[in-house]
Amino acid sequence: MFRPLEVFIGLRYTRAKRRNHFISFISLVSIIGIAVGVTALITVISVMNGFDKELKDRILGMVAHATIEGIDDTVRDWPQAIKTADASRRVLGAAPYVERQAMLQGVRVSGAVVRGVVPDLEPKVSDVDRHMRQGKLDDLSAGKFGIVLGSELAMMLGVHVGDYVTVFAPEFSATPIGAIPRMKRFSVVGIFEIGMQEYDSGLALVNMQDAQVLYRLDGPTGIRLRLDDMFQAYPVARELAQNLGQFYRVSDWMQGHSNFFKAVAMEKKVMFLILSLIVAVAAFNLVSTLVMLVTDKETDIAILRTLGQSPGSIMGTFMVQGVLVGTLGIALGLIFGVLLALNLPALAHWIERTFHVTFLSPDIYYISDVPSDLHGADVVWIAVTAFVFCALATLYPAWRAAKTDPAAALRHE
Repeated sequence: MFRPLEVFIGLRYTRAKRRNHFISFISLVSIIGIAVGVTALITVISVMNGFDKELKDRILGMVAHATIEGIDDTVRDWPQAIKTADASRRVLGAAPYVERQAMLQGVRVSGAVVRGVVPDLEPKVSDVDRHMRQGKLDDLSAGKFGIVLGSELAMMLGVHVGDYVTVFAPEFSATPIGAIPRMKRFSVVGIFEIGMQEYDSGLALVNMQDAQVLYRLDGPTGIRLRLDDMFQAYPVARELAQNLGQFYRVSDWMQGHSNFFKAVAMEKKVMFLILSLIVAVAAFNLVSTLVMLVTDKETDIAILRTLGQSPGSIMGTFMVQGVLVGTLGIALGLIFGVLLALNLPALAHWIERTFHVTFLSPDIYYISDVPSDLHGADVVWIAVTAFVFCALATLYPAWRAAKTDPAAALRHE
């Protein structure tokens, strides 16, 4: 005979016949419910991961993971400070910069942050060189006073590559005719587009030496760092501050953006909890399925009991049946969920082209595509959670089957 007996009987009950070999309707409904819940959970969590990744790439691609600043207007002995920072195994790149507010005048006028950078070092700490729409970052040669503008800032100023922009520093110089603002004419040599309004409409890049001339500085105002793990920025920043000494202060990106990313993480957790409850509801449909099965099989249960099968064995039989139904639903949900998460961007594009709809309008949203980032750990966690729900759902019906009284069940047979 097939062993163990509980598995044999549970498998036969799963294939309960109604003049055919199809799974009973109510078991099929339970399987579909669990599969839909698992599919939805995998897909939504993958989309949340995708948005989280896009935000990190766009924001942290321009924000330094950590920043070294001097206690004065400039950083003292900044080559030594860069050397000390590079000595840390956690630091992937370091680049000096000058940053000040300024007023820019083209066809129109607009305020912006003017950042002086070293073109050869800037790619080590930011991704601006990967987002150039026109021109190249290397076109910012020292002494030529070129400027690279964000796409929206260029549009607000009404200028294009080859045009000129006058930069007014928020400082005044004394002249025989009185105090006049410090200004310099720059040639537009490039335009970048990050996809975040903060940078596209409010940031202009120039060569660091040209920025020092404009603001009359004898060195950079800070050093930007990129780390191997941006979420370890705080302890790394503290370590660097101790190594650099009292003439420097070190800050990290979390001081300005931590609340934003914490809100995204919290939203992901809440969404996971809500969808887990949906999966739980689908899983607990097994309760009604198994209760109906127990009621239908009371005579069989009574006969098995009279043949010597123990209450624990009866309970195991119906737990096997419920777990099998749940496992089939979870397996289908995992298959469809993974396939949907992997192909969601392409599917969204197909729907937009076919039905002429737009999910995320680029005129409104900076992330105009539906992103999806599937994590294997999330899939495993979802599968385990759904399986636990299914296993718990089998306990009451199985216990009820084990409590069946053979005499009462066979009274009218």
